[in-house]
Amino acid sequence: MTETYADLIAAEDVLLFVNAAVTSTGQREFRSQAYQQRLSLDFLHEYVRVNYRTVYAASLALDINDHNAARVVEQLLRTAGEASGEQKRTEGRLIAARLARLPPQRVYRLFRALRAAKVGNRRTRAILRDWLAARPDLGHDAVKYRAGLKTAARHFHLPLTTAAGTGTATGSAPPAAGELGDFLFKPGVRPRYEHPLLDAYRRAHYEQGAVYELPFTVAEGFAARHGVAREAFVERIAPRMTRLERLRTQREAGADGAGAAVRTDLSVMPLTRLALYALSLTTEERVRRRAELTGALRSAARRAAGPYAGTWGRVAAVLDDSYSASGSGAKRRRPLAVALGGHFLLEALAAPGAYGAWWTSGRTDPLLVRPYGPTPLGMRVIDALEYAPERLVVVSDGWDNAPPGLAGEVLRVWRTRLDRERRTSVVHLNPVYDADGFDVRRLAASVPTAGIRDAEDLPALVEIAQFAEGRTGLAELQAYLDRRIESFLRTYERSGPT
Repeated sequence: MTETYADLIAAEDVLLFVNAAVTSTGQREFRSQAYQQRLSLDFLHEYVRVNYRTVYAASLALDINDHNAARVVEQLLRTAGEASGEQKRTEGRLIAARLARLPPQRVYRLFRALRAAKVGNRRTRAILRDWLAARPDLGHDAVKYRAGLKTAARHFHLPLTTAAGTGTATGSAPPAAGELGDFLFKPGVRPRYEHPLLDAYRRAHYEQGAVYELPFTVAEGFAARHGVAREAFVERIAPRMTRLERLRTQREAGADGAGAAVRTDLSVMPLTRLALYALSLTTEERVRRRAELTGALRSAARRAAGPYAGTWGRVAAVLDDSYSASGSGAKRRRPLAVALGGHFLLEALAAPGAYGAWWTSGRTDPLLVRPYGPTPLGMRVIDALEYAPERLVVVSDGWDNAPPGLAGEVLRVWRTRLDRERRTSVVHLNPVYDADGFDVRRLAASVPTAGIRDAEDLPALVEIAQFAEGRTGLAELQAYLDRRIESFLRTYERSGPT
């Protein structure tokens, strides 16, 4: 009996960490400051790494956010002496697979953190070497992430003069031997570079035309130095922009005028990013572009649903658009964007014509939602249960306050008195980490709760939420993690480093 109880406690500890690693980025939230978020995360990372190192490493295969994935990698590399040989081998594969998915700027930031911590062991150097070898174009990195590559090369003694094995994203030849080292550490030594980006960077100091051969973020600084008008610069540099850069510049320019030169195809944007963009628009613009925005959101939701589209049967959703869904200055409207993206994804997952949504404000037009008013979750849960769904999904920060605690009581009575056969599956997904409670806020003990940061992760998080009901031990959770690890590594090794 003691072992069973200990396993349940261990499973709860692990789920606490997973919820935190999915939702929190150490930034300010609506009800907690950034320092509180950071302190809470620091404790959880240390606690789980020390007590459940194998599971701590396995979290890299889950849908944790990039901030915490980088933290996990850093902690594993800093404490390599605590791991057994078998653990190191598994951790190495997981780290390589996760680094391949992280944005390059975050990886370079990670290696700067390792340098500051004076970590330079053979294992870390090998992982860095392999990641750099898999980069599509180190010349591009030398221009766009100059400080990061320079720091990594110096601290980890990377022989850049022989850094071959790098193709290029633009189809040009890799940097010639010695070029990267000279570019990073001996600027001005060469009159020209064979690699087109390295030479464009050199020429951009005095030649305005070379600016438009550079990545957008690098070219911006040179354009300002040359006094190029913003609109003219944006129009000419548009072909070199990434999708996110196009979206950002489109928002900056507005719906009319120069924005037309850099308009991005919204139908290929990720669901949560697209929801954030839609919520950033004025009500008038959302109404004017209703068909475009709705079509793009539904297209993104269908992509996120994948093979599960239409398989969830009758689905009801309770979605939080109360004032707290406005988030914070660091995460503006993020909780509301998750709810909006979740609405369209649940619509795609439900059987055709078998989806109902209830917003806490009572609004019925999802495209026009805005963060306003209290959080009457209890009343909306009652409305949703009257729909007689097979699945009820609540997307909310859990601060049920109109009246306080009604949602938890409704769900308790529903589960213990009215639905003992569990005909309706209930899951609460919370996009906000509660730093004081070291977890996401829950509605009721009988309702499984999981943290969520991106709406597209909803199907996987509904699956992991089953472990949060308190009836599943560490063995079942470990078996689930083993399956996720196997799938994660198989996908990485089949597709190869990216």
